[in-house]
Amino acid sequence: MKRPSALLASLALLVFTAWGCAAAQAATPFERGQGYNELSARQPVAHPGKVVVTEFFWYNCPHCNALEPELDAWARKLPPYVVLQRVPIAFTAQFVPQQKLYYTLRALGRDGALQPAIFQAIHQQHILLNTPEQMATWLAAHGIARQTFLSTYNSFGVAMRASQATRMMKAYGIDGVPTLAVQGTYEVSGDLPQTPTDDRILQAVDYLIARVHAQQTQAN
Repeated sequence: MKRPSALLASLALLVFTAWGCAAAQAATPFERGQGYNELSARQPVAHPGKVVVTEFFWYNCPHCNALEPELDAWARKLPPYVVLQRVPIAFTAQFVPQQKLYYTLRALGRDGALQPAIFQAIHQQHILLNTPEQMATWLAAHGIARQTFLSTYNSFGVAMRASQATRMMKAYGIDGVPTLAVQGTYEVSGDLPQTPTDDRILQAVDYLIARVHAQQTQAN
């Protein structure tokens, strides 16, 4: 049995160690491999001096649909030094029409307004939006003339952007959605132990934004 003084010293050491561990967890709430992953090769990002967050998504994905309201609310509160860009994925050729839907709406300046409505149409109203004809019919009821949509959808610019999105998806090694990348360096998804819910995903993204922004500030 330890002497009282030795016992007290041991207890104090245990308390201090426990406090230190708790403080470390509070300071770094998300750990590599638990709350986020690092890409094997850093990817280039646009917008110099900003922190770029990239969401990889698919309109038909139920998990992307579940994240959408929280992501939309979160995006509205982003500081000016953060840029959110969205990249529709295409694991197979069947995904390409919805890639082109997104870039068509961007070209027409309607992506922000119609993004939530598209998810709602597919997942709550069970409207099929898998072909350009289905999309044109649905969008006509939302103020976009059928021919305007189809001519833009079939344009070279939209096809080029869809191809770029697929190349970007492959470069990032995306194998599931939704996945959010920060500054072409880190990735967060619901598959990780520390980010099983949508709010935890966005908290991890916030943590990485703060980390990247601090590094940028120190570099300047």
